[in-house]
Amino acid sequence: MKTFIVALVVLFLSFIGNSQELKSPNGELVLQFSLVSNGVPTYQLSYKNKPVIKSSKLGFELKDDKNSLLDDFIVSNIKTSTFDNTWQPVWGKQKDIRNHYNELAVTLTQKETNRNILIRFRLFNDGLGFRYEFPSQENFAYFVIKEEKTQFAMTGDHTTFWIPGDYDTQEYDYTESKLSEISQKFDGAVSENASQKQFSKTGVQTALMMKTSEGLYINLHEAALINYSCMHLNLDDENMIFESWLTPDVNGDKGYIQAPSNSPWRTIIVSDDARDILASNITLNLNEPCEIEDTSWIKPVKYIGVWWEMITGKSSWSYTNELAAIELGVTDYSKVKTNNTHAANNTKVKQYIDFASEHGFDAVLVEGWNQGWEDWFGKSKDYVFDFVSPYPDFDVEAIHNYAKSKGVKMIMHHETSGSTRNYERHLDKAYQFMKDNGYDAVKSGYVGDILPRGEHHYSQWIVNHYQYAIEKAAEYEIMVNAHEAVRPTGICRTYPNLIGNESARGTEFQAFGGSKTNHVTVLPFTRLIGGPMDYTPGIFEMDISKLNPNNNSHVNSTIANQLALYVTMYSPLQMAADLPENYKQFMDAFQFIKDVAIDWDESVYLEAEPGDYLTIARKEKSSNNWFVGNVNGDNSRTSNITLNFLEKGNKYTATIYADAKDAHYKTNPQAYTIKTKTVTYKTKLSQLSVPGGGYAISIIEKK
Repeated sequence: MKTFIVALVVLFLSFIGNSQELKSPNGELVLQFSLVSNGVPTYQLSYKNKPVIKSSKLGFELKDDKNSLLDDFIVSNIKTSTFDNTWQPVWGKQKDIRNHYNELAVTLTQKETNRNILIRFRLFNDGLGFRYEFPSQENFAYFVIKEEKTQFAMTGDHTTFWIPGDYDTQEYDYTESKLSEISQKFDGAVSENASQKQFSKTGVQTALMMKTSEGLYINLHEAALINYSCMHLNLDDENMIFESWLTPDVNGDKGYIQAPSNSPWRTIIVSDDARDILASNITLNLNEPCEIEDTSWIKPVKYIGVWWEMITGKSSWSYTNELAAIELGVTDYSKVKTNNTHAANNTKVKQYIDFASEHGFDAVLVEGWNQGWEDWFGKSKDYVFDFVSPYPDFDVEAIHNYAKSKGVKMIMHHETSGSTRNYERHLDKAYQFMKDNGYDAVKSGYVGDILPRGEHHYSQWIVNHYQYAIEKAAEYEIMVNAHEAVRPTGICRTYPNLIGNESARGTEFQAFGGSKTNHVTVLPFTRLIGGPMDYTPGIFEMDISKLNPNNNSHVNSTIANQLALYVTMYSPLQMAADLPENYKQFMDAFQFIKDVAIDWDESVYLEAEPGDYLTIARKEKSSNNWFVGNVNGDNSRTSNITLNFLEKGNKYTATIYADAKDAHYKTNPQAYTIKTKTVTYKTKLSQLSVPGGGYAISIIEKK
């Protein structure tokens, strides 16, 4: 690892004015910080001499504090520096990540109160990160945030890909509209969810993706969300100014702060090339280095699972239909009849293990194995699961031994039903139970309203709960895949045992009425900016009524599109989500899922336009093999790419899995072609992608 740090300037109050300028290492981005009338801190950002963020205010409104932290400031200290190093993630989209920025640290003193805050700006070649820091000081040790007042003043009525601001869910389809149209389209953008709470008809969530009329791409998000509430954005649509809007707690407070501490980073990624947004590592770079000394136990995982059949309604999580209420440790399941739809039974699970072993999968996830599913949802029930008591038809030890004999790991499932106190009560026992029975990874869930009552999925207290679960898991050498948790903000750099998150509208919604055709062309520009998503791709049977006659949902995708997701929807945790019997009908297409890598040395972004299409090539870790994925939106198009990322002088065998000419996500989703050809770095490919379609290519080096 190479590190280069140089202090450039240290200037004190007697030598400085109220305005400072900072340039990115390549000089294309310019930040200006100023104190305007009455000592109000502001910033603005430009890219290649074009304004990106107009003059925008910074500060906080504090609870029961007449001064707050909004104005009356003077600049008492300024430091600038530059930093340049390269680090290696435990897993990731590339082997080496460069962290190169210029920094401006501005200390502000409030004249009347003599309180100090520091605003730290880091300007990269692809964007800006800034945060508030609260130094230790006698007269400002504790305070309560009423609202963070960070502004992002837009330069125009940009095209925006947004989901409604919500304290409890991100599981919405994206709406594409002008900023000025958000309020009128807001109600139509809200769909039903197990837990949800919107706050404003102009409120949206990050990561927020925008495109200006001049072709500039802008992404707003946050990084390193630790001991703080999640940030949304609320739009003043008359002036086109976004302002931060933190998630409140049960009392309506936005954050309890004890100095010394700091806020998360607020991030602005900007480029005139959409591919640069996908390639940005700002979110990771603004997080702290890895806290886990020995990471040898953290390994990418390709898995299957007893899950999709319950999602579609073909099977159930619960063991019996005879009980309206159960009490853990009291209810005797041996005295009730099984409902014959319970999926997590020994026979079925062994079949999944056999399939995983035969086709080279690392692990099998089993949901619904544990007691409590009869009354788990919507009851505001505290002691809902104990995470160690199996149903009568699931033999933990026997399944563990069987999986071990087949060379397959098991993935544990911990649904909390939002009862965070109960989960923390059981965490040590539950994690130890996992280790005793050979489980190295857990999928946790937070479906429904949060307990304690009145808290939200994204408030400070619950954000701290998610972090506690990750850090506690690291003590037991357990990897975490958290669903319904707060959206990721790059914390996987610091705690790489956070190997996956859901925190967005995943494949399950294809069985709940379907998602928009272009949904997967938007997610890499939004949700994936913060970290990998357990999207659970790989559905081959699009007509859900064939699994459950009472469910008329349709998966709005072609098979080729589903294959491409293993490349375009980056994750070190990838599921083949469909039923084994559906894969057996299309074993030639299933071969790509078996072959595709899940950890990478290099990623190349070939084509990208949010909402329309993207094409990504990735080089397998410690290999010369490459895999390419293309996903397409609503309109047919021809994708043209050059394989100039391949090593010169080498020949490769490319297997191309593509939409058939008559394929269509709705009318003919299972129509695909497979062809093989020899390719080199000079090869150019022209490939049709139909609506909701795409293609996937494995490029294997010839020996």
